[in-house]
Parts: sequence; C-alpha cells; structure tokens
Amino acid sequence: MDRSSMRKSVQKLTMYYNPKVGDALRMDTNTNVLGSNPAAAEYLKHLNLDLNGYPNTYSDGLRTELANLYGLKMENFVAGNGSDEILNTIYTTFTEPGQVCTIPVPSYSLYSYFVDLASGTLREVELDEEFQLDVDEMAGKGAANKGILIMPSPNNPTGNCFRQKDIESILAKHEGIVILDEAYSEYARQTMVDKVDEFDNLIVCKTFSKAYAMANLRVGYCATNLKVADMLNSVKVPYSLNSVSEGAAIAALKDQDFVKRSVDMVSEQRPKLFAKLKELGFEPYPSDSNFILAKSPIDHVKMIEGLKKRNVLIRDFGSKRRTENCVRMTIGTEELNKIMTDAIEDVLAEEKR
Repeated sequence: MDRSSMRKSVQKLTMYYNPKVGDALRMDTNTNVLGSNPAAAEYLKHLNLDLNGYPNTYSDGLRTELANLYGLKMENFVAGNGSDEILNTIYTTFTEPGQVCTIPVPSYSLYSYFVDLASGTLREVELDEEFQLDVDEMAGKGAANKGILIMPSPNNPTGNCFRQKDIESILAKHEGIVILDEAYSEYARQTMVDKVDEFDNLIVCKTFSKAYAMANLRVGYCATNLKVADMLNSVKVPYSLNSVSEGAAIAALKDQDFVKRSVDMVSEQRPKLFAKLKELGFEPYPSDSNFILAKSPIDHVKMIEGLKKRNVLIRDFGSKRRTENCVRMTIGTEELNKIMTDAIEDVLAEEKR
C-alpha cells in the first residue's frame, strides 16, 4: 500500500519537527525557561484520581475558571487537548471540502496542515516588509472572503504583534470565521479575548504551553461568542481533555504571579539578547514574544549544525520563503542566553579558521 491510498488532501503531509534531543539545551520550542508551572506541579503532587471515571465532558471546571479570569461566561469557552485540537475543531466545523482558507506568510507551519485535514484550499498572503498584515488582501474577495482566516499575534516565527486596528479592520471586512492565535500573547501583554462578543466571527485561541509552562499536559482553549462556541462544542471530541490536565490548568490559572514573573523575565532579557545577536553579526527582527527571529551571519545550516554539536538546539527557518537564512531562538534567562551565545561565538570562530 502506498500514499495513493490516503485522502488526496493529506497525501503530501510529512511528520512534524521531531529532533533527537538527548540532554541538549532546548532553545527551539519557545517553552517557559523558568521550568514547570509551580501551582500545577503542586497540584499533581497531591492528586488522588479515580482512574475508572471519565473526565468532565467539556471541561466545565476549567471553562468556569477562564470565565472568571476574563469576565465572560463559561459558555464563551471551548477547552481541549492543546490549542492544536482547538484549531482542528474550528477547521472541521467551518470548512467545506475545497473551501478557501487564508493564512499569512510567514506564520505557523501547522496552519496549512489543518487546512489539508479539512480538505480546504490553502490561500497564502504575504506579510509586508515589516511583517505586518495587508488588510485588504487578507480579508479577500469572493470565495476567499468567506472561508476561515487565521493570524497569530504575536506572529510565529517573526515574533511581532500585528496592529490591532488592522486585525479589527479584517474582522469587519471578512465574512467568514477569523481565528486570532494568541499562543504568545501573554509576553506581549495584550489580548483580544474581551472583543469576542463585539465581533461575531472572532475566535481567539490560547494555550497553557508557553507562559503557563504546561506544554507536557496539552491544554488549550478558545474564546468566542456564545453561538460559535456552541457550534464548536457540538463538534469537538467529548472527553478530549483529561481531568489531570484540567485540574492542573485550573491551579495554574490561580497562580498569575508565576505568569507575571515569566513575562517580566522575558521583557528584561529580550533587548539584551537582541543587542548581543547584533554584536555577533546577526540581523534580528523586533519581537513582542519570548523568541527572536534573526538572519544568521553564516549559512543557517552551518549555524544549526554547529550549535547542535555543542548541545544547543535552535530552530531553522532558513529554507522557508520570507525567512531565508533565518534562525529562531527562545529567549532564556541571563544564564541560558549566555550558554547559547557563547556556543554561537564558538561556531562563528570555527567558521573563520
């Protein structure tokens, strides 16, 4: 049996980024460098779980806590097994086979994957030279104006936020669903969750994998208006979020001091790492997130492989359109950043020999 037996829309798909890690310093995944969320970890220490019982069907406890945090109703939220499940549910709910779905370029590589899973037709719109949105082109015309449109803010891999006035203009012009992916929004200290009742086509996706330091437990959610949330919960796989992860997420929501400390650390270290990269010959792009995209002073493959030999992993975007010869690195603590930049200096010195 070969790939011709697969559904046509998924025949070209390949496995996602899956490096051999060992004991390498991981500056490639943009997780929280301060380590596991302390409130979630404490919750897990004292967990006494009935393994024979099902979790709550739609994670009502977590949705209630999210409603308290944002000043909305529980019914405004959909919770699931990572924001990837939420995205998949949105595309499954609102995409007919062949329907045009719009993504900006460059942006998160898995967006096209969800379009393919839903048998949609991918439409890519280039960001401008400052990696900002082309409002009219993104909003689209005809069929392109009716399918799902997604945009991450801060954008991954570029790190910058899109202008809110541009996002709101797209929401007003686009007739279909608009997903605002806020996976890194805590680091930018802004969100549009409070706008979900203002725009009837807005879905804001968020995750516990980044600032909340819970990537291993796979918890994601979205906020939207009551009608859209009801549609999504009708389609979402029941019981998909286990009660261990739900309980840990509830505990984490109650520990906003840890999130603030994490965000403050990134805000302090971001300009320092930016300046150091410039000193080393990189061309870093401005970031509002916990990572920096930068053009490498040497060939991107040599940089990635050289760091890998020195037990440091960063992410390679150098072969992709609009990010030619670029690499992306997580912003660490001062100590972790020094380990990374010392290794970079070593790689550069080796290249000069």
